[in-house]
Order: sequence, then structure tokens, then C-alpha cells
Amino acid sequence: MNTHFLQVQGLKKSYPGPGKSPETVIFEDANFNIEKGEFICVIGHSGCGKSTILNILAGLDEASDGVVIMNEKEVSGPSLDRGVVFQNYSLLPWRTALQNVTFAVQARWPEWSKERILEHSHRYLDLVGLKGAHDRKPSQLSGGMRQRVSIARAFATQPQLLLMDEPFGALDALTRGVIQEELIKIWTESKQTVFMITHDVDEAILLSDRILLMSNGPKARIAESVKVSIPRPRKRTDIIHHDNYYTIRNHLVDFLVNRSKLVSEDESAKQPYPKEITFPE
Repeated sequence: MNTHFLQVQGLKKSYPGPGKSPETVIFEDANFNIEKGEFICVIGHSGCGKSTILNILAGLDEASDGVVIMNEKEVSGPSLDRGVVFQNYSLLPWRTALQNVTFAVQARWPEWSKERILEHSHRYLDLVGLKGAHDRKPSQLSGGMRQRVSIARAFATQPQLLLMDEPFGALDALTRGVIQEELIKIWTESKQTVFMITHDVDEAILLSDRILLMSNGPKARIAESVKVSIPRPRKRTDIIHHDNYYTIRNHLVDFLVNRSKLVSEDESAKQPYPKEITFPE
């Protein structure tokens, strides 16, 4: 019996070419598993299909081939069991920070009392450091605070799988670092399963249990699965002193600069993907 929480098998996304031209394959033969409570980051160059994979997992897009199975059921269409945090916040501008969260919580648990919804929503806003800003509308919040509301809303609905598409990509480095710390705190408490896209190698090392590396598109593949063998809890100021930090970092950078292109060019490669990469702790 297979006990993986999420299974992605033979996933492919392609688009038909004009006229009799061959199809354009964005990625193909994507195979990976995610365990319950794992934090997975995905890294790859633009155009390799990272966001498309995330949208397929969310049920917002359809694969050309392959299957996604979560809790032994095939994923088909959107579901409250899968929450999404986008880069552009996606908040309702006419609602306050609190109302943005309560709106989602009420949709998730319509049988809850108003008091329970408020208590639950307040708790998650406080967890991301927004105590005192509950009654502000998005226009009255900074970019970092808006993204905190999005994260609080997503975690508050307690989806079985939380999907994050470069949630900190539009933020400055200082704000990004602060929210990364908040994200670690809320994930440590909730132990929800997270699948996150990032272009930031250091962010991936800080946050994730495993990092999936995608080769260049078209015909991209999930080429490697790298275990982050640095113990938790992790802090940005501490992990750079761990023996494995630069070993892992150099491996990731080398893949992005050199090997991601080579994997894509080697269409005749017979080895199964992804390769499992683990560095001794």
C-alpha cells in the first residue's frame, strides 16, 4: 500500500502547434511524491513550467498527461483542501485584513459561530505579526503586510496542501527576511504540507525539507530532489555556519548555471528522474 500523501505521476503539459506543426512541450514525465507535513520548494529557470505544475496541483489548470493523487484521490478542479498564495496578494480591497481572513474561514466552516470564526481569524493574523492591523484595508497596508494577510488567510483555512507561487518575489530583501521568519513560525505550529515556488536559493535552503530542481524548458523535467540536511529549527543568521550550507548551496547554483541546460539537451537520457540527492548530516 502506497502511503505518500501526494503523488505526481507522469505529468506533462503541452500545447498544440499551429497547423501541422508539432506540439510545444513545456514539461514532461514529472514524477515526485510529497509526504504529509513536508515543506517542498521548487527551483528552475523561467519557462520550465513551475507555476503550471502548481496550478495543476491546485486544480486551476489541466495536465496534458499524467495524474495527481492526493490522499488516494485524483485531483480534479479546485478544492478548499488546497490553498494558494500568489505573488500579487489577491486580497479583497473593500474588506479589512480581518474580514479577508474571516471570509475564507466562514467559507471553509460555514457551520461555525461568528465568535469562533473571529477568534480563529484573529489567531492567525497574530501569528504572522499583524496584531494591531486587523482593521486596516489592503490600501492601508504595505506590500509585506498584505502578503502576511494572504499567508494568514491561507493557513487559517487549514488546507491539506498549501501552494505558494513565489509569495515573496515582489518584496524587498529586508521585508522578505522578516516574513520568512513568520512563515517558519506558522508552519512549525501548523505542520501543514507546503509546495512553494521560489527563485531564491537561500530561501529554499532556509524553508524546505526538500528542493525539487527543474531543468530548462521546453521539455523540462524535474531532474533532482535535494534533501536539505540542516536540522530545524533554522534561522537565517545561523544556517550559514552549518557544515552543509555551502555544500547544498553550491550544488543548487551549479545545477541552475550548468546542469539544468545539460539535462534538457540530453533527451536520450535513460536514468529515472528525479535523482535523489542527500548530503550526510
